[in-house]
Amino acid sequence: MIEARHLRVLRAVAATGSFSAAARELGCTQPAVSQQMKALEQSTGTPLLIRTGREMRLTQAGEALVRHAAGILAGLTAAEEEVAAIAGLRAGRVRLVSFPSGSSTLVPSALAALRAAHPGTRVSLVEAEPPRSVEMLREGDCDVALAFRYEGAHMDDDWSDLVVRPLLADPLIGLVPEGHRLADGYQKVPISEFADESWIAGCPRCRRQLVDVCESAGFTPRIDFATDDYPAVVGLVGAGLGVAVLPNLALESVIPRGTRTVRVEPAVEREIVALTLPDLARVPTVAATLDELAAAADRMVPRVAG
Repeated sequence: MIEARHLRVLRAVAATGSFSAAARELGCTQPAVSQQMKALEQSTGTPLLIRTGREMRLTQAGEALVRHAAGILAGLTAAEEEVAAIAGLRAGRVRLVSFPSGSSTLVPSALAALRAAHPGTRVSLVEAEPPRSVEMLREGDCDVALAFRYEGAHMDDDWSDLVVRPLLADPLIGLVPEGHRLADGYQKVPISEFADESWIAGCPRCRRQLVDVCESAGFTPRIDFATDDYPAVVGLVGAGLGVAVLPNLALESVIPRGTRTVRVEPAVEREIVALTLPDLARVPTVAATLDELAAAADRMVPRVAG
């Protein structure tokens, strides 16, 4: 196997014409130069140098190797510098995938702090709901996945092969139109009070959770409208077309015109986490992104229902 250190010595011998001159240029001994040239010739299986009087002359194979050595060593130097920059957070990239309400709340604050601390780091963002976002992480399509799962829900969320960074507990909050019979004067409202209401449901995972919670309270919700777009949910509730429960993060990212929030019982929370692969967790840019997402979660002030 040809080693970079052998190529550097070969170039020095070719440039200076002798082992002793190459040793002076490289700051080593003449026997060390001779030993490395023997090792390189053994690796290539052919002579690379011929002694002519007091000078060393390259063979045809030696000339070919020196010709390629410049590009190889230049590429290696560039690679070493790039790796050092990434390790020192002067460069690097992170591919982040997030669910929409996380993209509009946690992500902007985290990425602004990351850019301020490490301006050489580049971050790309795409949106996907779990479990698709978790699949993207395992398939190598992203480095960090912002995801969620519901407490006690029957979801296939096996994250045992991943590094899980808990961020926050995101409570579900009831949303009713202004003037609704339960809009005022109630500290906490049993979800069974909404048994006869028309419902506006959110993303598929949230819809499934809504049905589970309502059925545990003794009724099946009548879902008249379903949309993944949280502003649309708020708009439909504000127009008096039904009631909804939304994650707190979703309400943080919209203006709930024409609606009132209520505390619904039983209390339900979804766990917000940042996920990555064990090997990726050791990459400095990924570790810094996880830290900034956790700091952004700490800065979140929960909305008070009512």
